[in-house]
Amino acid sequence: MTYWGFDDRPHTGELVVHEEAADDIVSVFRRLYGWRWPIYRMRLVDVYRGDDFASIDADNTSAFNCRPATGSSSWSRHAYGRAVDINPRENPYVYADGSGSHSNARKFLKRPLKAPGVINPGDRVVRAFEREGWEWGGDWSGIKDYQHFSMGGG
Repeated sequence: MTYWGFDDRPHTGELVVHEEAADDIVSVFRRLYGWRWPIYRMRLVDVYRGDDFASIDADNTSAFNCRPATGSSSWSRHAYGRAVDINPRENPYVYADGSGSHSNARKFLKRPLKAPGVINPGDRVVRAFEREGWEWGGDWSGIKDYQHFSMGGG
């Protein structure tokens, strides 16, 4: 799909999602493109050998990845193609103590934050996903997963 890069130019990337999620994702990313909302990179997690940590370190927007949920033995919504992570450097996973696991994301841990590609509570990116019935990890209590949107929660 086509997305706007941080260089203010269109780029073509790839996301794999479950067929039930495809229309929702196309709808949301069409809005993001229309707003020229920047995405740093969009490659399949396969490029990173399925390593979620490496994909996040590369600031890669991704969806399908057959892996357990963070800190769990249960499958992630990503393993079912029903979740997407957007600009994970700018929208990090934040532990309950306020720390993050990726050193390149330290300046992005607190919200609200005005910076390109950042997702804030109640902003138009969150509302675009909510319109499709998706939930945002930034609304979770305790930990915050600002990059994460999922179909049907979790």
